[in-house]
Amino acid sequence: MLQAKFSIEETQGQFLNNYKKYGFKDKSSMLRTAITHFKKEIEQEKLRQSAELYSELYAQDNELKELTDNALTDWPE
Repeated sequence: MLQAKFSIEETQGQFLNNYKKYGFKDKSSMLRTAITHFKKEIEQEKLRQSAELYSELYAQDNELKELTDNALTDWPE
């Protein structure tokens, strides 16, 4: 496992010192969990933005809509 040195605000340090209160075995495991959670949030936001963009492009592309409608005609229900 890599080690890193970083600076945090005093209030963040106080929060981190309560790691046992939140069910963590140490500060490092609490911080790793927080980083993993934040990474997942960022990835979800990127995915949401991508879906939004595709939705906008689809809404403007009549040829693609027609192609999709034709494909759905033969799709089993």
